[in-house]
Amino acid sequence: MESYYLLIVIVLFILAISDLVVGVSNDAVNFLNSAIGSKAAPFMVILSIAAAGVLVGAVFSNGMMEVARKGIFHPDMFSFSEIMVVFLAVMMTDILLLDFFNTVGLPTSTTVSIVFELLGSSVAVALFKILGSNGEFTNMSTFINTDSAMLIIAGIFLSVLVAFTVGLIIMAIVRFAFSFNILKTYKYWGGIWGGFAITAILYFLLIKGAKGSTLVDEEMVKRLNEHSVSILLISFAGWTAILQLLVLFTRINIMKLTVLIGTFALAMAFAGNDLVNFIGVPLAGFESFKAFIASGVDPDAFMMTALTEKVNTPLIFLVAAGLIMVITLRLSKKAKSVVATSIDLSRQGEGSERFASSGLARFLVRRTIEISNAIGKFTPAGVKKFANSRFDTSKSAEEYKKKKVAFDLVRASVNLVVASILIAIGTSLKLPLSTTYVTFMVAMGSSLADGAWGRESAVYRISGVLTVIGGWFFTALTAFIVSFLIATIIFFGKLPVILALIALSIFILIRTHALHKKRVEDSEKRENGRLTETPQIIAHCEDEVKTAIIKISKLLFLTFAGFEKENHKELKSIKKQAKKLNKSIKSLKNDVPETLRVMKENELESGHYYVQVIDHLKEVGNSLYHVILPAYNHLDNNHALDREQFKDLKQFNEEINEFFNFTITMMQNRKTSDMDEIIAKRDKLIESINGIIKQRIKILKKKQKGTKVSMTYIEMLTETKNLILHVVQLIKADASMIDSMK
Repeated sequence: MESYYLLIVIVLFILAISDLVVGVSNDAVNFLNSAIGSKAAPFMVILSIAAAGVLVGAVFSNGMMEVARKGIFHPDMFSFSEIMVVFLAVMMTDILLLDFFNTVGLPTSTTVSIVFELLGSSVAVALFKILGSNGEFTNMSTFINTDSAMLIIAGIFLSVLVAFTVGLIIMAIVRFAFSFNILKTYKYWGGIWGGFAITAILYFLLIKGAKGSTLVDEEMVKRLNEHSVSILLISFAGWTAILQLLVLFTRINIMKLTVLIGTFALAMAFAGNDLVNFIGVPLAGFESFKAFIASGVDPDAFMMTALTEKVNTPLIFLVAAGLIMVITLRLSKKAKSVVATSIDLSRQGEGSERFASSGLARFLVRRTIEISNAIGKFTPAGVKKFANSRFDTSKSAEEYKKKKVAFDLVRASVNLVVASILIAIGTSLKLPLSTTYVTFMVAMGSSLADGAWGRESAVYRISGVLTVIGGWFFTALTAFIVSFLIATIIFFGKLPVILALIALSIFILIRTHALHKKRVEDSEKRENGRLTETPQIIAHCEDEVKTAIIKISKLLFLTFAGFEKENHKELKSIKKQAKKLNKSIKSLKNDVPETLRVMKENELESGHYYVQVIDHLKEVGNSLYHVILPAYNHLDNNHALDREQFKDLKQFNEEINEFFNFTITMMQNRKTSDMDEIIAKRDKLIESINGIIKQRIKILKKKQKGTKVSMTYIEMLTETKNLILHVVQLIKADASMIDSMK
């Protein structure tokens, strides 16, 4: 029996190591974003500073471990065998859930995951205890620490609103002081802001952080609390004076220094607050196992009263966890290739947007504009003029383009300092705030205050924020349900189920590693493929057009052939390929503004034709998808086919295949003299399409049945006509683009 539970403890620690690796890779973006987005230092320097912060934060995280032991449930109401089911279900779920969300690219939070996993698994076990003793469901509060759980959950979700609001207010104040003309205002406010930032960080490091550490005794904590005001005043005055002297007499950029210190602080706050997410449950399981071995009582009868007592986590575990996190930061490709959602949503200025606009986002933007206009009517002209001058980005716009930064050092420092303070407050109050939520919402609040969400980008940015927040709620619900189910099957299945889940976890880790590696390679390929000369851009565009036309020709032919054979599986594959093709074409379309900026003034004609080529290519891709979609839906719904007209469709498919073969040959040989023949072939195809559609309409009038298949034929042929028209326009624009470079 002891060996069985020893195996569970070993599994918990193995899962903890995996969880540390996966979790840090997922959350590293939280404390790296601001420094990377503002390019405050080389990537490896930023990573080294963050690693030091993580190591220090891990040592100071001891107090948070109580959340895993008794923050969600009453451990004294569970036996040892039951508590091990709870802990194992939590860790299994955490691995499965985090890897799933990372694979599909959905936003998640390790803090929300662990809290709702603990809640789900403990509710499941408590439910079976109640059913086994013929009790009532109202007794659930006996097992679940509802007061503490509700406080933790409320703290997590309240942090979303608080972080956004505080980030917005502080950013507005700091930007009002600095403006965007930082070169002018830096010498007045740099020392004061830097002094405040470092003092705030020092306060939470020494006073709040020390409270939960095993390295600082209670007497030292008491002295720090008694002299906290003096420490703060001396620190602020001292650091402000030192930094102001550096501003006036040296070339040291103290804003970069502040951002790097903020990175250290946020990494420290992350480790101090989030370490419980990764090792809190295994450590609680280890403490439970030690108490069980010492008791000599049957595991089903030994109640876990030991977990209600205060226990200091051995320093060796904290240091080991910190080292694993540091090594992960250094080696993880996810940390190295961080392309954060928050950078895209808080980026200063325009560019390609990751999210499409939504109805709710449009509503919010419209109402905000109306409120802003109403306030503007009552604001004195002088006040508006002065305020607008402080938020005028024109003086720094060229600087953004030149350095290719997402935002400046002022906003980066605000993001880091505000987020680290809020997270450290949560840590000191024993509230496991979500680092992801706080850092993301602070960044969103600061970007709104900084004018990054302009009329051109606001709907897309707000849609992105709403999507991310929706993902958070989905994380909570999924974590609860999956943990509940896994606890259920472990409770009844015992060792065979545990072994099966271990095998499943290993498979998922290997699978997601392979998928992530492929995404990294694709991303690096796109980044390395960025072109800086117009001739290269035109040549690359021509190759893309040729490749796309060949794919479109093949998929169109296979669509009509697969439809005739009623091959549902093949049409599903074709639909997937067409969707992937449209996605690649869309990325070309999104890159158009950046591509045009590369072109010189005397190359604008080429740029004009380049835009036309991409537009027509996008329309061809859309038309192809809308040829495939009705055919797929028809077969997917198991509707009948009309064989009478397949002879005409088969002949038409051969004709259109011949048209594409001729087009591809002409493009490869660059024989623009064949354009008249292509137009003639196009007109002949359109006549064939019109003839088949007319014939289908006659059949519709004569027959009472076959309505759905007739409408499917008509829809497919109409979209094919649009496709052919756009293909010819695409060929013309492509030829004109090439000629413009001669």
